[in-house]
Amino acid sequence: MSPAGLAHSVPEACAIACVGRTALYEAIRSGALRAVKRGRRTLILHRDLDHWLQSLPPVTVKSVQQSSHQENSNV
Repeated sequence: MSPAGLAHSVPEACAIACVGRTALYEAIRSGALRAVKRGRRTLILHRDLDHWLQSLPPVTVKSVQQSSHQENSNV
């Protein structure tokens, strides 16, 4: 199934989101990621997977300050 398919199995969702099964199931258990059942299969709708990924916090970039030694050596 392509990444833009309607629903994904757990292994497919893990591959698309670049996360492990533990992280995916933890998100499902916490209610952060919605999953549906079709018989015994757990499926994640593509829109729900996308919404979960969009809701993750952004990476904060810390500015790196040069030491005074490095600043003096560039003179």
